[in-house]
Order: sequence, then C-alpha cells, then structure tokens
Amino acid sequence: MKLYAKISAALVAASLLAAATSAFAGKTYSEDEFISGFSGKSKKIIVEKLGQPFKKQQSVKPSNASNMIASAGKEENSKPVQVEMWYYKNLVKYDDKNTYKETEVTFVNDRVMNIGFFNNR
Repeated sequence: MKLYAKISAALVAASLLAAATSAFAGKTYSEDEFISGFSGKSKKIIVEKLGQPFKKQQSVKPSNASNMIASAGKEENSKPVQVEMWYYKNLVKYDDKNTYKETEVTFVNDRVMNIGFFNNR
C-alpha cells in the first residue's frame, strides 16, 4: 500500500507542476517588460515566473583556453564561472501581433546576465 501512496503523491505533484507551468504558457511580454522584469534574477525566480525552458545549453570552455589564459598570467587568479543558456519559444512580443520565435536567457553563476530575442533560429 505504501508504494501506491508514493505513486499517487508523485502523480499529484506532477499534475500540479504541469498546471503551474501551463498557467504561464499564455503570458507574453514586451521587450522592455521582459528585460526589466528578468535581468539579474535567479534561476529559481525564472522557473517560478516562466516555467521550464524548452531547451538548455551549458557553456563549454574551448579546449586551448586554459593554455592561452595561463600564458597571459590570469588563470591562477580567476574564479570558476558557470554559464548556462535557457531557451523559450514565443514569449516576447516585438509588435502587437507577433512574438519572437525564441528568447535566450543567459545565466552567469545563477543570475540572468544576458537576454536575446531571435527570429532566425
């Protein structure tokens, strides 16, 4: 009986998450609203407001970057930086009737540091 209770609880949690995410699905923002509302925010706030992105990408350091930085004398003093890009579809309007096909939110160490709007991807 305990397994049934665990499965039921998991299904309820999944249903609530899906309902919460779908509540944000119809919301669109102007460029200014999006930039002013989400710049500098944490991943947690972005997920609360926008739901999960349709795609995530982790930034990768080029293979020879450490050698180049070390030869410039900067490697030993640098702190690790985590860069991740999240992608949302049809979220930001560029006029009254149309939205950008894709919005890219770039996080640096868990904070939004860059936002891009694209129609050509």
